[in-house]
Amino acid sequence: MTSRIAVFGTGYLGATHAACMAELGHEVLGVDVDPNKLAMLEAGEVPFYEPGLEEVLRRNIAAGRLRFTASYEEAAEFADIHFLGVGTPQKKGEFAADMRFVDSVIETLAPLLTRPTVIFGKSTVPVGTAERLGARARELAPAGQDVEVAWNPEFLREGYAVKDTLHPDRLVLGVDRHRPGRAESVAREVYEQLLNEGIPFVVTDLATSELVKASANAFLATKISFINAISEVCEASGADVTVLADAIGHDERIGRRFLNAGIGFGGGCLPKDIRAFMARAGELGADQALTFLREVDNINMRRRTRMVELAREACGSLLGANVAVLGAAFKPDSDDVRDSPALNVAGQIQLQGAAVNVYDPKAMGNSKALFPTLTYTSSALDACAGADVVLVLTEWTEFRKLLPSDLEAVVRKKVIIDGRNCLEPTTWRDAGWTYRGLGRP
Repeated sequence: MTSRIAVFGTGYLGATHAACMAELGHEVLGVDVDPNKLAMLEAGEVPFYEPGLEEVLRRNIAAGRLRFTASYEEAAEFADIHFLGVGTPQKKGEFAADMRFVDSVIETLAPLLTRPTVIFGKSTVPVGTAERLGARARELAPAGQDVEVAWNPEFLREGYAVKDTLHPDRLVLGVDRHRPGRAESVAREVYEQLLNEGIPFVVTDLATSELVKASANAFLATKISFINAISEVCEASGADVTVLADAIGHDERIGRRFLNAGIGFGGGCLPKDIRAFMARAGELGADQALTFLREVDNINMRRRTRMVELAREACGSLLGANVAVLGAAFKPDSDDVRDSPALNVAGQIQLQGAAVNVYDPKAMGNSKALFPTLTYTSSALDACAGADVVLVLTEWTEFRKLLPSDLEAVVRKKVIIDGRNCLEPTTWRDAGWTYRGLGRP
């Protein structure tokens, strides 16, 4: 069944969701206040790097199923199903999430709603937000009690966003238990194709749906910080964290995924989401419950400092040293540099007096905007020219495939530090290089 859908926010989440809903056959209107972003999307260009998304976008614009606008009036007239996909960044100077953009959509859209409407929130929000927004929307809307707010959290992985939207491992929908309405039946219509594939559909109350997303991110962050804490013990004892992770990963209760020790997690989600989760638990009087996340955050930040220490040890002093940094994005297959461990390490090393040459296959533009004082090169070889030490900080396939023979003619010293444990140590050591990994002997 074809539905008319408006998607508010055309950043990473919104643009992906709009394009994928059109791919499912719906008529979709993407709404944003940023004219530059809208112009790019209308031209079939994605304002960020996400494999496969541009093809989906162009195909559906050409088919007439996907359009973009800055007009809330047009969106309210066009659709009775609205998805809210704007950002919830960390507030400046505190842990809590900044809800201005989410609130602004409701404040602007609700007064225009004259017919029965369902608003599905997709943004990651503090628990209690959906109930608050529902009450506010009904207060402002001419349609009053016929406006429903439900929550349908996203579980996108950057680099796999199209697959995660069209073939997710689960769909979660939070509905207002005190006001049983149309939200569930509307969601079943929108996602009919996915449900026919047998994808699990978890229907719950609003608070649980909001907590599902926060809890998933907190668990992943904890798992990554756990193996990074173990890697510190491995370094102190001469053990190998990668072999250890393989061994414990065979236990199906533990699993091998997200057990890669390295310089830690970053990006626009995990760091700010676990901090917002802690802040919200505190507001609810459950602050003791999540104090462990503070240590998860501390371990994560400590990995960056450790990488800088290893670079300093390798050079004797960073003052006047030439350091090659391979990778700037927070993860491969993405151009996202928000809270990127790689860029953070590069910046810290430069502050200690080194000349830092950075190369990343996709994130150069975003990196320059955030850290304009670093030197950016057009290839891995250029970044490594005259290097006293080479740091691999994002595990792009291009870097994993590097061989000692690719670099030895251009570097000054044959020293490599593998911040993602993605290279084969014996290959480099046998070629006469000094190889260091994190948590490896």
